[in-house]
Parts: sequence; C-alpha cells; structure tokens
Amino acid sequence: MLVKRESGTVRQASVVLPRALATLAALFGITLPSMALSQQSAQKPTLVVFFTIDQMRPDYLPRFDKQLTGGLARLYRNGAVFDNAYQDHAITETAPGHSATLSGRFPRSTGITTNSLGVEDNRAPLLGGGGPGASPFRFRGTTLIDWMRVADWRSHALSISRKDRGAILPLGRAHEQVFWYAPDRFTTSTYYHDTLPSWIDRFNARRLPQRFAGQSWNLLLPANAYSEPDTVPIENQGHGFVFPHPFPADSDAAARSLPAYPMMDEVTLQAALAGVEALKLGRGPQTDLLAVSLSTTDAVGHAFGPDSREIHDQILRLDRYLGAFMDSLFKLRDSTRIVMALTADHGIQPYPAIHAARTKGAVARYADVEPLYAETVMRLVDRGVDTSALQFAEGMLFVNRSAFMRAHVDVDSVLKRFAEEARKVPGVGRVDFVKALAQADTVRDAIARRWMHMLSPELPVELVVSLEPYAYWAGTSIATHGTPNDEDAHVPLLLWGPALRPGHYDEFARVVDIAPTLARIVGVPPLERLDGHVLARAVR
Repeated sequence: MLVKRESGTVRQASVVLPRALATLAALFGITLPSMALSQQSAQKPTLVVFFTIDQMRPDYLPRFDKQLTGGLARLYRNGAVFDNAYQDHAITETAPGHSATLSGRFPRSTGITTNSLGVEDNRAPLLGGGGPGASPFRFRGTTLIDWMRVADWRSHALSISRKDRGAILPLGRAHEQVFWYAPDRFTTSTYYHDTLPSWIDRFNARRLPQRFAGQSWNLLLPANAYSEPDTVPIENQGHGFVFPHPFPADSDAAARSLPAYPMMDEVTLQAALAGVEALKLGRGPQTDLLAVSLSTTDAVGHAFGPDSREIHDQILRLDRYLGAFMDSLFKLRDSTRIVMALTADHGIQPYPAIHAARTKGAVARYADVEPLYAETVMRLVDRGVDTSALQFAEGMLFVNRSAFMRAHVDVDSVLKRFAEEARKVPGVGRVDFVKALAQADTVRDAIARRWMHMLSPELPVELVVSLEPYAYWAGTSIATHGTPNDEDAHVPLLLWGPALRPGHYDEFARVVDIAPTLARIVGVPPLERLDGHVLARAVR
C-alpha cells in the first residue's frame, strides 16, 4: 500500500512540479529551455530522408501520375508539393545543384560553380582506384548535418549516390559516411576513410550489378501504355534508341555499364538500406540523416531526352524502386518519426529539333559563340595581350585585367565589342555585364537573379551569356541542361511526414528553402546566414 501511495505521489508531483516551475518562470521572466527541449524531443523525427533525383523535371509527376503506384505516388499525393519550385541559379548542373540542396545557400556562397569546379581532387584518391579522387575541398560553409551535430553530437549521416558529387555535396565538408559508385562498386575517397567499412564491403560482395549480365531493360508496362514513339533517331546519338536495351553479356562489363540503366537506382537504394541497418540510423533518440542521390534519370534524360519512351519507363521504375525502399525502411523504423524531402539538382530542355518540330514557327537553335571568342583572343594576341586575358566557359567570360594593363589595352572596349557581337549570334538570348546585374529588377528578371545567385564575388567573371529558351550550345549531341532558363531551373520540391501539411502550394519556392525547413522540423538552428527561408505554410 505504501508503495502504491509513493508511486502515486511521484506521478502527481511529475505533473505539479512543471506547472509550479512554469508559474515561477512567468512571474520572474525566466525561460526554461530544458523543458522546451524535452517536450520538443518527444515529437521531432529520428530520421530525415532526403532524395535528390538527378535531372528530374516536375512535370513528370502530373504527366505520369495515373501510372504511379510507389514512392513517387506516396510523396506526390500525400506530401506537401511545391509546384513553383526552382534551382534559382544560372548554371544548372549537378554539382552546383547538389551544393544548394542541404546548405540552404546559393552557389555564390557554397563556392561550387560548375561540375568541372566541383569535387574532383587528386589529393583524395579513390579507395581501390578505378576513378578520380574526390572531396568537398572547394565547398564553403555548413550544411544541415553540421547544424544537427552541433545540436546533438550523436546525430550522424549517410550519403550515397552513383555520382561522387551527388554523394559528397549534400553533406558539405562533414566527415560522415559518404559513398558513390565507381566504376563497378560502391566506394569512397581517403577524405572519408582509409579503408572501406565492413558493411559496404559486404554489400559489394553480393555482386548485385554483375547479376544484370545478359539481361535487358524492357518496358515495365505493355507498349500501349506509353504515348511516346520508340523510333526517334535523334535519341542516344542515333544508336540503340529502340527497346529493349540489353546489358553486356560479360558480368564485369555489365557492372560498369549499370549507371546507364534504371537498375542503378534500385542498387543504390538497396545500398542505402544496408547502410541504415549497419549504422543504426534513425533509431533515436537523436535525429540522423540519410541523403540519397539517384542518378539514372540524368543518364536516361541525356541519352534519350525528356520526351522519350525511355524517360517515361525510367520514371515508372523509379517510382516502384522508391516504393519498395520506403516499405522496407518502414519495417526497420517507425514511419511516424521519419520526415522525407525530394527535389532535383536541375531539369532539362528537350532536343532543339524536337521542340521546333512541335512548335509552329520555331527553329532549332545551337548557339556558337566559340568563333567569336577565338577571333577576340587572336586580335588581343596581335596587340600583345596574353592568351590568359580572356577565358570563356559555361556562358561566363573570365577576365584577367592585369594582362590587359600590361599590354596597355583598354579592357572595357574589348568587352563592349564582344558583348555587341555575341548578341548577334543565333540562339543567344542575352548578354549581361555582371556589374549591371545588381541594377536589374531581380523579382521579375529571373535570368539576372539567377546569375547573381551563381557568381561569388571573387570570381573574375565580367560578362555572362544566356541562351534563348530551348537553345543549346553548339556541338551538343545529347539532350542537356545548364542554362538559367526555366526548363532547366524548374524542379520538384516535395516534403512528407507528420510535421507537414499535405497539399499543393503555388508559392514561389527555391531548393535553398529545403534545409531551413527541415532544420525547423528537426529543431536545430542553422550555423550561418542562409539564402533560403522556412516554407512555413507547409509546416504544422
């Protein structure tokens, strides 16, 4: 009886004491952070799952909605969907896009401007060889996992992808578990490990990629379920553009060719699940992070274009793979303690010829600025200016003013002439002086705004060339992206979990808004000023 009274007294005190403390705190103006934290920790997620679908266009979701039954369907129909979301920077490539996802900052702040200036680093060789070394040494600042670990040192992260930049950049400089596929297995660089962890060795030992030898990528559904033609010679550079698409018969060759097939995404998700189990991610009480970048949509989109039967089938397969992954994850971890987000690093424009064929009066445009650039450089050489004075790449004109000064040549007159001539090149939409972009109406002028979000102040870029919508750079033989135009910048942004209000939101959103929104849900403050803001309407 005494025991029961004591236990009853304890239970009563556990209720009365916080109320008394709260009353005293109110009287004396004292805050009680420990109480707030204990209440918050009971509600916060134990696992954040972040998907980046490389080259995913947002229109794929409504376009194929009736045929989606898996993970994409779950997120699209039951999540918070931002239909007006963008990678709001100019050079819409994989590395800049991934650098913005969980940093909450534009490439001008992360320092990741292009793929070529992304993660490649010969000082951090690949374990076991077979590919270039890679690290986040160019990345500046922090990401969500840094904020999480400052709030709770027990928080950890796993990031995995087919691509090195897809795995590395969502975590920034954090020394967490980061793996990518090269050339026929999952591995990492010496930036992260001296030897591969035993769990990734065990996964590789299953030789899942080699099992596809002699198989084929066939349509998932009957052929009449696809409205796209299957005989478009411009696709895949004129070779192998009709289903089925066979794997090599040799097992090693099949493993090396896997990145071109939808099954690469399936293997990546299986590796992610193996990592969740081995690393005990999401078991709590702390919040952990799983970042998965799936790259096959990019490979298929480049080869066959966004209007192809192949991309249609790829999205359907991706949907099924994500569904199977979620079902397996929810068997391992409580789904009510998981929050998910999905976006893309960039979109893609259709082949110019295909766009022109379906648009009355349109002309396929391939802008060739290289002859103008070469002619400008040769004129400068004749005047004694070093060839390093001007460099043109990715639409950016880099200027070495010291080289002009040494030769006593007026750089501004050269740039003015280059701009005037570049504007006449078919396919060029506009040419802007970087110093003039700040004067533009960046609310209405998306191109100017995206260039401002792209270029960090220390880059010696003084002139930027933007293509017309649906134009490609000359010499491009595949379907591609990379411009500041909406077709390349428009991406999906989906959030899912108990902390989110499902529905479609038409407000303007940016990928840099994801990290601060997830931080709000998890209950951690960012460690630096962000470009993004919390998507508050969607957060309960």
